[in-house]
Amino acid sequence: MTTVPDINGTAISRTFPAGPPVRIAPYAADDDRKRNSNKEPGGPGTAVITKTKTQTKKPSLYRVLLLNDDYTPMEFVVHVLERFFNKDREAATRIMLHVHHHGIGECGIYTYEVAETKVTQVMDFARKHQHPLQCVMEKK
Repeated sequence: MTTVPDINGTAISRTFPAGPPVRIAPYAADDDRKRNSNKEPGGPGTAVITKTKTQTKKPSLYRVLLLNDDYTPMEFVVHVLERFFNKDREAATRIMLHVHHHGIGECGIYTYEVAETKVTQVMDFARKHQHPLQCVMEKK
């Protein structure tokens, strides 16, 4: 049994395996520099640390469009625009008239998931109220 100091300097008793004592020196970063000082820069033992910055790509945007038909009432189209696309009465009426006169009108521009959800909501709502209103999305 051998008595050795611990980290705080207090003596503790330990039993070590038989054999010669081994001295373990604390590791220092300077040791590597001293050993590699006689080597040329960029040679073996030299490491280059590069920091990569991840680039996030902006999501693709999709236009949600209403298609004109001869059966869906104009007031229902205005209601859909107000309810699902958060348009005020004036903007909803303007879009509805554009759809009526040109056959197609843009309700909004959204990411894929949001556009898909809005198209599904509008189509389900129109079917529930027995209107043939068509809503589609296309990549911008």
